[in-house]
Amino acid sequence: MGTEKLQKTCTFPKILLSIGIHTNDMARKKRQGVEIRFPQILKGMKRGPAVIIPKDIGMVISYTGIGKKSKVVEAGAGSAFATIVLGNIVKSVVSYERNEEFCELAKKNVEKAGLKNVKIKKGDLLEKGITEKEVDLVLLDMPEADKAVGHAYKALVKDGYLVGFLPNMEQAKNFYLECEKEKFSEVFMLESIVRDYEVRVYGVRPKHVGLTHTAYLVFARK
Repeated sequence: MGTEKLQKTCTFPKILLSIGIHTNDMARKKRQGVEIRFPQILKGMKRGPAVIIPKDIGMVISYTGIGKKSKVVEAGAGSAFATIVLGNIVKSVVSYERNEEFCELAKKNVEKAGLKNVKIKKGDLLEKGITEKEVDLVLLDMPEADKAVGHAYKALVKDGYLVGFLPNMEQAKNFYLECEKEKFSEVFMLESIVRDYEVRVYGVRPKHVGLTHTAYLVFARK
């Protein structure tokens, strides 16, 4: 089934991601494909473009050490799934989105989540840069993310992190090298691969189908 035929306004339990993945609250309902478990705060959210899933956003949170005092800037709000997860734990999130349709969707999802510390901004970060300063994390989930590295560096506090969510290896390579050119003090690249298990009375083993590649994560500390 082509992704263009998917219901864009399906409720959370019926979300089917572009890689053929179903979810159901904490994903106990089994269907064909790979299961993804999302937190309850995302229940009932509408989905447009592809989303950053828990295995990846969890890596961002863990490696950057963001918390209740942190200020975050994101580019590529999309459906605002990552935006909401971040907004639930940090002081503030400003998320840029240049697509008008996605911008409105993101605003509605954030409103539904009841978060008052999240702002969705319509605009192209590559054209206008980042107006926010002294931020602790810049998360880029956008085409040509390597062209925004300089903007991110200027917006970050000392020891703040830039993270690129990059689906393809060449994108990750370009982003990584651009971070090195910008003189970040530390740059590293990771990938999260999750292995689900079949647990039965008569035996435990890995499931035949697993959640492997979604994106490369490039971390750069100022």
